[in-house]
Amino acid sequence: MGVSGRTGSGGASGSGGVTGYGGASDSGGVTGDTGDSGAGTDGSGNGNGNGSDNGTGRAWAELLRVSALFSVPGDLLAGATAAGHRPNHRTVLATCASLCLYEAGMALNDWADRDIDAVERPDRPIPSGRIAPAAALTAAGGLTVAGLALAAAASRPALLTATALAATVWAYDLHLKNTPAGPAAMACARTLDLLQGAVATAPPGTTRPWRTVIGSRTDTPPPLGSAARSARAALPSALLLGAHTFAVTTVSRREAQGSSSALPLAGLAAVAAVAGAGAARGGWGRGRSRSESRGRSGTRSAAYRPAAACPSVGRSAAGSPSVGRPPVGRPAAPPPSPVTAALLAGYAATAARPLLHAVLNPSPYFLQRAVGGGIRAMIPLQAALTARAGAPRTAAALLALIPAARRLSRKVSPT
Repeated sequence: MGVSGRTGSGGASGSGGVTGYGGASDSGGVTGDTGDSGAGTDGSGNGNGNGSDNGTGRAWAELLRVSALFSVPGDLLAGATAAGHRPNHRTVLATCASLCLYEAGMALNDWADRDIDAVERPDRPIPSGRIAPAAALTAAGGLTVAGLALAAAASRPALLTATALAATVWAYDLHLKNTPAGPAAMACARTLDLLQGAVATAPPGTTRPWRTVIGSRTDTPPPLGSAARSARAALPSALLLGAHTFAVTTVSRREAQGSSSALPLAGLAAVAAVAGAGAARGGWGRGRSRSESRGRSGTRSAAYRPAAACPSVGRSAAGSPSVGRPPVGRPAAPPPSPVTAALLAGYAATAARPLLHAVLNPSPYFLQRAVGGGIRAMIPLQAALTARAGAPRTAAALLALIPAARRLSRKVSPT
C-alpha cells in the first residue's frame, strides 16, 4: 500500500508535514509502493523498495517522530535562563537526557497504540510491519535508561526531576492518555522538562535547607538549596509552557475523528491567555544579575530571599509592622521588551492560525494541522520565555531551529 500523505482517518495532507502520518507524497511512500522505484517490501518486513537500510531508517524516524525533537532543547534553555543561569555543560547533559526521554515516549506511544493504529493509521511503522512491537518496546526502555543515566551525570537534582519526568511519560502512554487526566499528564511532562533545565544548570550545592543562624529571627524560614531556588524561579515559565501543552494535547485527542468547533475555539482562548500572561509577566527575571544567580558560597541572592527573611519587607525601621503602607516586595513587572513582545506575537500567530481554520472546519485534516501548528509554536514560545528572562541571544539561537524543524517535518511528521 502506497502513501500519499493520508492517514486511515482521512486527515492528512499531501505534504507529509505536520498534518500527515507517514512520508511526503514525493518521498516514495513508506509502507509499500515507492513510486518510480518499484513496489513491495524488501523481504524483511520493511515496506520500502529502496533497500532495507533506507526503509528501516525511515521507519524508525517515523516511529520516533524525529522532526518533533526540535521542540525539546528550548525547554531546558528556557528553564536555565528563567532561573538566572548561563547554560553550561550540565545543561547539555540534561538536554540530551530529555531528548532520550522524549524519544522513549514516542516509541512507547506507538507500542501502546498499535491496535488502534492498525485501524486508524495502518501506515504507521508498527501496524505496517516495518518495526516489530517488541523492538519498539525495547527501544523505549533503552532510551529511558539512557536518559536517566545522562541526567545522573548532570546532577542529583537533575536525576530526581528526570525520574519524575520518565514516570509521567510512561504513565501517560500506558494508561493516562485515554483518560480525562491525559492532557494534564502531558502538560506536567513539559513543565518538568523546563524545570529540568533550571535544576540541572544550578550551581552544585546541597538540596537541603541551610542551617539556621543562631540568634536570627525565629520566624525566618530557612533558605532553599540552589536547585530548589532555581526551580522556584523557573516555575512561572514552566506553567505557561504547560498550559500551552495542555491545550494542544486536548485538541490532539480528536484529531483522528474530528470534533465540534468548540474544541479548537477553546484552544484559541488558551493560546491568547498564554501570550497575554507572558506579556503581563514579561519583566520577571530581568532584574537578576548573572553574579546573583551563580550561587556564591556563603551568600544569598536577594532575588531568591524569602520576604520574611528581609526585615525591611513590610516593616518600619524600628521593626514594627508598617501601618497604612503597602509592603515592599518584588517591584511591578515592566512591559515586555520589544523582542519578547515580537516573539509572543509570533507564537500566537503560529498556533492561532491553524486553530482558526479548525474552528471554521473541525475535520480531522484541519485538527491535525492545528496540532502541528501547536507543536511548531512551542519554539517561539520557548524563545519568548528565554528573552523575557534577559537572554535574547539564547532566544535567537532557539529561533534558528525553526527552519530545520520545518524542513524535516516535510519528510517526517511530528504528529
